[in-house]
Amino acid sequence: MKTPIFTGAATAIVTPFRGTGIDFDKMAELIDCQHKAGISCIVVCGTTGENATQPVDEHERLVDFCVQKNAGRMKIVSGVGSNDTMTSVRLAESAKKSGVDGILMVTPYYNKTTQRGLVRHFSTVADRVDLPMILYNVPSRTGIGIAAETYKTLSEHPNINGIKEASGDFSLFSRTRALCGDALFVWSGNDDNTIPMMAMGALGVISVASNIVPGAVSELCRLCLEKDFGAATELYFKYADLFAKLFIEVNPIPVKTAMNLMGMDVGGLRLPLCEMAPENLEKLKESLITVGIKLK
Repeated sequence: MKTPIFTGAATAIVTPFRGTGIDFDKMAELIDCQHKAGISCIVVCGTTGENATQPVDEHERLVDFCVQKNAGRMKIVSGVGSNDTMTSVRLAESAKKSGVDGILMVTPYYNKTTQRGLVRHFSTVADRVDLPMILYNVPSRTGIGIAAETYKTLSEHPNINGIKEASGDFSLFSRTRALCGDALFVWSGNDDNTIPMMAMGALGVISVASNIVPGAVSELCRLCLEKDFGAATELYFKYADLFAKLFIEVNPIPVKTAMNLMGMDVGGLRLPLCEMAPENLEKLKESLITVGIKLK
């Protein structure tokens, strides 16, 4: 019988950069803020954390730091995704040594693979590292999606705990739930999909928006877990435009921009990510102000 790594709201946390390195003091502040707001889990070194531009040694130091700073207050999940299976093995082994609660593994990008290759890719890591794994399906970024039948095969592995489903494909989600049941837990990978997915059995969200409104995202998940979808919907409508504006350009450009506008001082982006277009910046500012966020 599998147990979900977490329920409720997880934050796919940004990485605060300063110059060519990480601002660990700021990272500590962000972790404390997330805990105070009621967040259940931190996902470090994911897409929002700009893991694609982190060298392996920096990635490992950051995961280790987050585990130590968190000190067991929230669950910690480390991204270990790569288009090289053995790199994912190394990152997973390192994450286990650091003491994480689970790992998040995205589908391989660029070289992609077949569905058979996906099974081997994920299973190789799950076989070698005894940690609960969350599969991450985001074909808009990787160019390859996970089929429901592939989810079913992977759900039979004891170390494969669940999925961060960010395809936006509700037919895929519903078929996967029908095939896998509680052998594969599901978390929404998109803030704007949280309520309908939780209505069909998802356990929460791995959120971008909770970097800036962690309390609201945590409350949204709490209401859904309590089956109060009316109140959840009312809360969602307040933030719906902001959730959309956080993807007006590729993530994490808007969310880091928003955090800096709020005075959170999380530093810049690593190339090839760059500053927002002026017209999009104004739209983001307007959305932040509309929900009552004060800008510095």
